[in-house]
Amino acid sequence: MENRPQWGTRAGFILAAVGSAIGLGNIWRFPATAYENGGGAFFVPYLFALLTAGIPLLILEFTMGHKYRGSAPLSYARMNKKYEWLGWWQVGIAFVISTYYAVIIAWAMSYSVFSLNLKWGDDTGGFLIGEYLQVAAPGEIGGLVPSVLLPLVIVWVVTLGILFKGVKKGVEVANKIFIPALVILFLVIVVRALTLEGATTGLNAFFKPDWSTIADGKVWVAAYGQIFFSLSIAFAIMVTYSSYLPKKADITNNAFITAFSNSGFELLAGIGVFSILGFMAVQQGVGVEDVVAGGVGLAFVVFPQIINEFPAFKELFGFLFFGSLVLAGLSSLISIVETFVAGVQDKFKVSRTKAVAFGGGLSAVISILFATKGGLNFLDVADYFINQFGVALAGLVQVIIVVYFARQLKTLRNHANEISDIKLTGFLGQWWTWSLAVITPIVLGYMMIDLIRTNIAEVYGDYPRIFTIQYGVVVAVLALLVGIAFSLINWKKDALELPASSSKEVNK
Repeated sequence: MENRPQWGTRAGFILAAVGSAIGLGNIWRFPATAYENGGGAFFVPYLFALLTAGIPLLILEFTMGHKYRGSAPLSYARMNKKYEWLGWWQVGIAFVISTYYAVIIAWAMSYSVFSLNLKWGDDTGGFLIGEYLQVAAPGEIGGLVPSVLLPLVIVWVVTLGILFKGVKKGVEVANKIFIPALVILFLVIVVRALTLEGATTGLNAFFKPDWSTIADGKVWVAAYGQIFFSLSIAFAIMVTYSSYLPKKADITNNAFITAFSNSGFELLAGIGVFSILGFMAVQQGVGVEDVVAGGVGLAFVVFPQIINEFPAFKELFGFLFFGSLVLAGLSSLISIVETFVAGVQDKFKVSRTKAVAFGGGLSAVISILFATKGGLNFLDVADYFINQFGVALAGLVQVIIVVYFARQLKTLRNHANEISDIKLTGFLGQWWTWSLAVITPIVLGYMMIDLIRTNIAEVYGDYPRIFTIQYGVVVAVLALLVGIAFSLINWKKDALELPASSSKEVNK
């Protein structure tokens, strides 16, 4: 009899999946990516990527988790023991990401407090790099930074505390609080942003289409990259979360809801961010293109500058903005850690408490490296290489294995059709098959070739090449090697047998 934990409600699962998808990248990556790749014209390749990669891959992963009722390693092993290593590789990628993602949330937590008295002053860049993070030279660890370490401890106490509670009482309850709160907070931010002088200037810059970019292959690659990294695809999360669904679950509908909710929040973030950037441009008497930034620079340098310029309620706006980053980050971090907690539970048949203590505890200890003076440099390089040569490459391998080696598309499609209101038949069936069998592999393959060529020709981020190899390339390769090593460990007796709810093979 199956005793796997289950979501209490369908809404609980959807909020958890949406919470995983909506993360820091929605707020600080999407607006800049869209602007730099044609503004309003970017939404054409973005929508195409959503429909040909995002949603098809979500349906694939939701169906895998639901059919094989396991974490990513167990699901792949039940599909075919030869491919268990792929599940562990994805878990390894998630583990690496969790170690530094927690630190970014800690920064946001600190800045929530800093905003109450605008502690960052007028030189926001100098404050971040010098006074707060105390950044050392690349390769140097330096000492611990107490102002980063303390909120990092709080982040891990909250995250592990929620995970100790379990799927229904911990993860589901947390997301039912975090996601509505995040949406409300961000709506307040957007409404206030739209009333600022210069908001229309920013929105015009964001939405004005540059149709000449449509013919540029790099713009289409950027769209696929945004969809891919935004939806938590290919690093074990959605397979794990869907394994907690009850026997009757509307797989395809859940995938559409999750994908469109994520994209809706990205659009909301773009409107809010560019309204604020337009305000800053008007205040400084420069063009919007002169104030656009993405990533850490947008959140922790540009936004504090903008908050300093606000006509009223600066402290409140700052607190709301950085509070929204904390909520978005926590909901994603919980999902990331859950992947290796579930993997350890399934493989070694230990209690959830032990799995959280071991997996989450180990990640928390390693994350201390990123709370040192060299932390920002280590984080930047590890993030770039584990995302580009971890998540994207694992996604490419996943699609090729599932479609061409394990030949699972028909089996998974039939399973999804059995329990879903939206059937993958007729046109939808052809759309799903062609997207996964042709379009996604070609685009991801092109992305990887282009990335390899780019990284051979130039060193990422102007760091010494040896530094990027040690803390970027090596980390990405280690995730794969650890995955292979874990797959060589034998499963407990009967662990790979499908539970009764999934053992029936469908061949309609």
